[in-house]
Amino acid sequence: MGGKILLANIDVPGIRGYDVYRSNGGYTSVEKALREMTQAQVTAEVNKSGLRGRGGAGFPTGLKWSFLDRKSDKPRYLVCNADESEPGTFKDRYLMHHLPHRLIEGLIISSFALGVKTCYIYIRGEFKYLVGILEKAIKEAHLHGFLGERILGTDFSLNIYVHPGAGAYICGEETALLESLEGKRGNPRIKPPFPAFKGLYGCPTVVNNVETLAAVGPIISMGGEAYAMIGKGKSTGTKLISACGNIKNPGVYEIEMGLPVEDFIYSPEYCGGIANDKYLKAVIPGGSSVPILPADLILSTAKGEKRLMTYESLADGDFESGTMLGSGGFIVYDEDACIVRNTWNLTRFYRHESCGQCSPCREGTGWMEKVLYRIEHRQGKMSDIDLLVRVAKNIEGNTICPLGDAAAWPVASAIRHFRVEFEEHVLHPAAMLEKERHLKLKY
Repeated sequence: MGGKILLANIDVPGIRGYDVYRSNGGYTSVEKALREMTQAQVTAEVNKSGLRGRGGAGFPTGLKWSFLDRKSDKPRYLVCNADESEPGTFKDRYLMHHLPHRLIEGLIISSFALGVKTCYIYIRGEFKYLVGILEKAIKEAHLHGFLGERILGTDFSLNIYVHPGAGAYICGEETALLESLEGKRGNPRIKPPFPAFKGLYGCPTVVNNVETLAAVGPIISMGGEAYAMIGKGKSTGTKLISACGNIKNPGVYEIEMGLPVEDFIYSPEYCGGIANDKYLKAVIPGGSSVPILPADLILSTAKGEKRLMTYESLADGDFESGTMLGSGGFIVYDEDACIVRNTWNLTRFYRHESCGQCSPCREGTGWMEKVLYRIEHRQGKMSDIDLLVRVAKNIEGNTICPLGDAAAWPVASAIRHFRVEFEEHVLHPAAMLEKERHLKLKY
């Protein structure tokens, strides 16, 4: 597989600072974009690259930029979504911590392409230690003429501000993020109007994820066509993956799109296999909001082909056999993992983080948590299992934002693939309790 693009030079001592970053090729893409290219040419390169949003949805970045209302006489804004709050995902935090100038460089080029003069980084409240790192990088960029008025002697001017949130998962949804940025409660907006026409302060706005924006600099440096040659099919370039769970080597990895899932799990270069040499039971490949798949389906598609780390391959098959790459939060479960307990834990999270605006999500997540609590704590009934499926179906597709789907999919997919385990919790509660005690004593 190809080498690193986003995490290139990450091991160079002092790479977080401007001088070392600059001496290793930093900001050359800004010079190229501002001195040799037009706004349209920068956008065209991003389009050619096939770059897709790395925050979860995988929507083509260049196409999203094209929706921006350029006819409006209102100011335009670019907002960086650094509210990384999906359980199992921590790659944006890693990138900002080690390579803040990589993000700043991408913001400058993207703002130039979009005709933006003011850019905001909305960062998760729990990441306050990163605020100082980002603000220092912004100050360094200002001091060296890459931010402020008439950057590099051109007519382009830009200021970047860091805005910490208060730690709400819902603010990872772009319209809730904009509400919070405006000083309001972080409730998702009804769309349309879309942010491209009426976003921050009622002005045309583009919201992109950290990893997405950080990829813009390398794309301009190497060219969109060269970037598109990396990866497989419509899943171009590289992707940062947050790997965690029952694996030998948890961490953040930059992979070339198209890497077989099996290689990612078992290769010493990546996850290194299952911890304690146990068997693989299941994987949630894109953060907790995407469907869980058992070992056989995560390693191969319903057609018997190897499952690949691409948007298309992970979604291959019908709803029952596919999942999503999502935000790249790769959670691995070994043979001893309790699917019921883990599903209950995820549901507790979504119930707590629901903004309460939509009744299917507000009430449904509460019901799922209560029923899963009953099953996990040996008080469940067989009818509870089908009740969970019905509640999940009543939530899915019936809310303003995707949090409802995010809460429903883990429950529905866990029961679909591991129904026997749910039934065992109901029919043999004493045996399940003894199994849990044995595992606690053993490990």
